[in-house]
Parts: sequence; structure tokens; C-alpha cells
Amino acid sequence: MSVMLNKKDWPEELDALNAAPQHHSLLFENESVRVLDTRVPPGQTVPLHTHRWPGAQFILRWSDFVRRDAEENTLVDSRTLQKIPEGSAVWSTPLPPHTLENVGASELHVISVELKSST
Repeated sequence: MSVMLNKKDWPEELDALNAAPQHHSLLFENESVRVLDTRVPPGQTVPLHTHRWPGAQFILRWSDFVRRDAEENTLVDSRTLQKIPEGSAVWSTPLPPHTLENVGASELHVISVELKSST
């Protein structure tokens, strides 16, 4: 089992737009930011992918989810956490290879503003 901890080593094919284009769409990108629209219908699992940059996530529609690492170990089960209200924003660090399964009854819909540079 090899775990890729350095985001620079994460293969380009695991980038969210490449590995899971049916769930991620690009709204805007330049040298500083990338804005993604993420939609995960109930019962669907987003294939293994990464998010190289930290960013703000705006929760447009909430649904419970389970995030698993490349070895299918559970990293986050939102059912054990406090629900994030729709319309809220949260911060996310870069995310190594993971899947995300929507285990709720509604679509999970998030807009992510990823910060590509710290300048």
C-alpha cells in the first residue's frame, strides 16, 4: 500500500476534474484560483480523486456523505458530525486521494473556491 502524502506527487489523472468530471465542473480558473461546482446525487459515489489546493466551500445543498481514502478506510462520516447548514461556508485543506459517497436523501451541492497560490 502506497500512500501519496505530498500533493505535488498526486497524479494529474486524480485531479477532481480529470478523475470525476461527472461530479465536478469548472466555473472559473486563473493562475490564482479555481472555482468548482460539485454535485453528488443521492446514492452515488464520486470516484477516487484529489483536491490539490485549500479553499472555501459554499454549501448550497446538504446531504450526508462518507469520505474514504484510497484503501477504502473511512475518513469522514458526516452522520457522526453536526450538520452544516445550507448557505454556510467552510474551509478545506488540500484533500489527498479519496472517494465520496452520498449516503443522504438529497443531492450534495457545493461550490469550492480553491486557492492555487498564497500570494
